[in-house]
Amino acid sequence: MAAPAEPVAPRLHPQEISFPLPKALHTTAHIHLTLLETCVMVFLATSTPGDSAGTMKPMGSLVYAMPDLKSPTMPPLSTTIYTSPNSLEYTTRVAKILARRLRIPVYVGSSIDPTSLGLQVEEEMEGLRRIVDVVVERWEKRV
Repeated sequence: MAAPAEPVAPRLHPQEISFPLPKALHTTAHIHLTLLETCVMVFLATSTPGDSAGTMKPMGSLVYAMPDLKSPTMPPLSTTIYTSPNSLEYTTRVAKILARRLRIPVYVGSSIDPTSLGLQVEEEMEGLRRIVDVVVERWEKRV
């Protein structure tokens, strides 16, 4: 007869992070971050004061990106797992940046559509930079 299984504490510790997007008035970024040994999972969304709690938002796109470990100067490879046309370009950009900065494969899901938020290029880039900085900071602090 097999020995009873030992209880094991869960290893997943997702982090939920929210902060106002820089230069985007009344827009809050939401990050659901899970740091694993072999990859990072990031899910991004935004909210504004006018959003209704009962409305459904689209899921957005899901992209997998991995760094080229043999040639760090090469851009990361990425593939789209699920696509939503409005968020695909932004999601792919975030995934590739994170894969390059973290040097580990990443899954990024995002429903953020900078065009529908009415963001200017500078506002979009500030928001993207802040999101990437928060994820990289959490990755570097992991235990």
